[in-house]
Amino acid sequence: MPDNNPRTHEVHRLGATGTRAVRPRSTRRVRGVAGVRGTVAAVLAVALGAGLAGCEADGSWAMDAAGSASSTGQPDNLDPSAAEAPAPESPAPGAEVGAPPEAPGPGAESDGGVPAPPPGNAPSAPPDLVAAARVGLPLLPIKGRAPKTGYDRDQFGQAWSDDVTVAGGHNGCDTRNDVLARDLVDIALKPGSRDCVVLSGTLDDPYTGETVAFTRGSNTSREVQIDHLVALSDAWQKGAQQLGEEQRRNLANDPLNLQAVSGSVNQRKSDGDAATWLPPNAVYRCEYVARQVVVKQEYGLWVTQAEHDAIERELAGCP
Repeated sequence: MPDNNPRTHEVHRLGATGTRAVRPRSTRRVRGVAGVRGTVAAVLAVALGAGLAGCEADGSWAMDAAGSASSTGQPDNLDPSAAEAPAPESPAPGAEVGAPPEAPGPGAESDGGVPAPPPGNAPSAPPDLVAAARVGLPLLPIKGRAPKTGYDRDQFGQAWSDDVTVAGGHNGCDTRNDVLARDLVDIALKPGSRDCVVLSGTLDDPYTGETVAFTRGSNTSREVQIDHLVALSDAWQKGAQQLGEEQRRNLANDPLNLQAVSGSVNQRKSDGDAATWLPPNAVYRCEYVARQVVVKQEYGLWVTQAEHDAIERELAGCP
């Protein structure tokens, strides 16, 4: 009988053990994010409707953690523990972690959502994504940060919820494992998990240009985390307080706002914006800030003046 599993097209059997592997990285794109192009098109349409014509587009935390930093007051990229995550029916909460941000640097380029190869061999950021960011940045309101009062990770729903209306929602797998399966290569999937739970794989970390091995476990999962490009606490202080519950849940699980990265660099980022932190791998910065702009445009968030200026500098150096 036909296989109706929505993830089957991305995997093939290695043997009778139930372990799977993804297609070679050269053929993999952002899973379920034809939504990236849809969002880009929407941003361009809004911008052009506002009279900003003249820009044409060519067409796109995570560990197995238990517990939540939602009530700790810590930055939302903190992974509070390394306990084994449950199966996808009960997605594991996670958070993003706090450490001093790094200084920004020159502009960059990379491929939309596809894990970046080592420096010097990184593909360019998608032209449509860059075009949308260049058009969308002037449309973002420039304001100061609102108080962080009332921020709680729980304001953005259960961590890695599948109950969302963005790409990948209601596919039977939690968002954390969706992103791991999208961004890692040579993955092995847990038998009996409906091809959801990623047991191991290799990350070509776009933030550092380094290769990171991932193995699911209480002492190893922290090596690869999922970053919110627009950190949730940053979003809270720049407009997300006014969003509805469903919109905040979508923001926290939107594939365009999520990227698997090495745990150490995710912790250094903390909840910094583009004015206070950019990826050490300069070749990825163009895509990084472009995705931030499109996400902020999509969810009606604003930027500070310093953040706007930092993004503008990076976009000026994009191809």
